Amino acid sequence: MKKFFSTEGILQESGLTLVRIIVGLFLVYHGWEVFDATKMNEYAAWDNFRQDFSPTFMVYLGKGSELIAGLLLTAGLFTRLACLLIIGTMLYIAFFVGHGKIWYEDQHPFLFALLALVFFFTGSGKWSIDALVWKNYHQKG
Repeated sequence: MKKFFSTEGILQESGLTLVRIIVGLFLVYHGWEVFDATKMNEYAAWDNFRQDFSPTFMVYLGKGSELIAGLLLTAGLFTRLACLLIIGTMLYIAFFVGHGKIWYEDQHPFLFALLALVFFFTGSGKWSIDALVWKNYHQKG
């Protein structure tokens, strides 16, 4: 009980890995719509995108970003780069596609941006491809 109420972390590495993978899979799920032409055309018809130079391009760019960044985050590969992609995409969705009401209507994309910020600062952790690559890099160097 003492450890439960202490300020020290418990299972930080495993806990962060679990959250990283779940967030990544959620992004993959949302980004997978890039393969549904009907859904993509519906998004491109939204008023928010009609003002863009190419609504279809913007929709595919956004969904493609979600898919690629989600795959990278799930695997823990190029994690910080993936986080920057997530942050940019989700803030665009929250403030330009949405209305910037991050406390209610546009809360989900903003929360994705905040979670990406967490992994930008903490990194992917030891249970990731990044950790394997850097471990091998340091052993050879």
